[in-house]
Amino acid sequence: MSRILAIDYGMKRVGLAVSDPMQIIATGLETVDNEKLMNFLKDYTSREDVVTFVVGEPLDMNDQATKTTEMVYGFVKKLEEIFPDIPVKLVDERMTSIEAGRILVQSGVKKKKRREKGRIDRISAILILQDYLESLR
Repeated sequence: MSRILAIDYGMKRVGLAVSDPMQIIATGLETVDNEKLMNFLKDYTSREDVVTFVVGEPLDMNDQATKTTEMVYGFVKKLEEIFPDIPVKLVDERMTSIEAGRILVQSGVKKKKRREKGRIDRISAILILQDYLESLR
């Protein structure tokens, strides 16, 4: 089987997570600077068989667009143009950053390390992917 790659897209950084080949477990992959993302994805997809991109869709608690929603939709359009053979699925990403912070606290990560935004982005991508994988069952 092939992998599913999740993307927690942000203005500065992008958290990435990937499934195992059986599409059961989500694992943090990387946190990449926004401007380096497409090159990273091109390189990764040349080495690994990615069958789906899952992108976190930022909505507020009333299912309304946020200030970053249009930016994410623009990114998705570009992703579809560059990778026309890999479908893109949007997944509600509400509360993933808060949950990611909670996970870091519960796992005993020291406060200084929890401030590293890349960790939160990567864990958010894992949560987005895990939600998607569970929806497939």
